[in-house]
Amino acid sequence: MPNECCPTFDPNKWDQKAFTWDKKKFIIETIPTLFHIPFPPMIGRKITKMWKQAEQAGQTEQDKTETLVLFTDPSPFKSEIYLSVTGEVPQGKNVTLSGTFATRFFDGPYNAIPKFMKEMDAYLSKQGKKAKRYLVHYAYCPKCAKEAGQNYMILFAEV
Repeated sequence: MPNECCPTFDPNKWDQKAFTWDKKKFIIETIPTLFHIPFPPMIGRKITKMWKQAEQAGQTEQDKTETLVLFTDPSPFKSEIYLSVTGEVPQGKNVTLSGTFATRFFDGPYNAIPKFMKEMDAYLSKQGKKAKRYLVHYAYCPKCAKEAGQNYMILFAEV
């Protein structure tokens, strides 16, 4: 992409894989939503804040293609944003995630996530698994998605 701010995304790295995390490090922020619809300017501000905190602490991934920004909606009125880090971020809200996560790659509009979750549920069912919860990684920010003509996302299903 010409004015790339997001790293080039390789879907093969993430599609139909399983990742087992044992206290994988993240920092977390929350944003208000209205029936799962976030306020876009707020997302950018929160991610920028989180990135600066991680960068100042020297805890960003060396390879930016390894950085995960995961979203989950514990309620229709709140989203959580997780940014993967390599260690403790003093100014951040540090958390860890543990568990096994099955992944699938999708390309489509944000409002297609419920459809993608149903596809993921069918995929997991064939393996005798069921999702406990979902986290979504968007490969590109809205500006880069528009430039690329793709809106790549990875669904992480905790199984």
